[in-house]
Amino acid sequence: MTSSLPFDSLFQLVVDLPSRRPAPGLPRRLAVLFRELSQPRSGRSAEEIEDQIWALWVSHEDRAAEEIMAAAIEAMGAGSLHEAGPLLDELVARYPDWPEAWNKRATLASIEQRDADSLEDIKRTLELEPRHFGAISGFGQICLRHGHLNEARAAFQIALAFDPHLEALREILDDLAPQNLMLH
Repeated sequence: MTSSLPFDSLFQLVVDLPSRRPAPGLPRRLAVLFRELSQPRSGRSAEEIEDQIWALWVSHEDRAAEEIMAAAIEAMGAGSLHEAGPLLDELVARYPDWPEAWNKRATLASIEQRDADSLEDIKRTLELEPRHFGAISGFGQICLRHGHLNEARAAFQIALAFDPHLEALREILDDLAPQNLMLH
């Protein structure tokens, strides 16, 4: 399946992510958590560390921003996508340097199968937070949906480099292994 979606430019960004630095405004605690997440053995579970990373990503110094984010997440969780959209649009307009605002809007666009919009928001997320394994995984999922298997494989491998505990991605990679594709 071919498409006019901007896979190539975003794929190049994804490939370059391991050498990119996060935006300076992100909490410094994230670097410590990512180091801990990459260790084979840590004093805490991977899930606990991931939860802390997500908590930092969705937090913001502006309480109003956090309240809007919470409302958007709640709306998405309840399936009220039409309510979540304007909230997320407001977040990216008011807080353009907040990676998670872009990521949540990318997620909403992906759910609604507005893949071009999702890819644009994933790009902005990753420009700000190159370690965002959720956005990288989202790019991989959109690649899969459009038959870009090599790009999907690469994206999932890069996401695993940032968070080696994403077992669902390992399973997808196993399914995408060339010998397994021939069996389908």
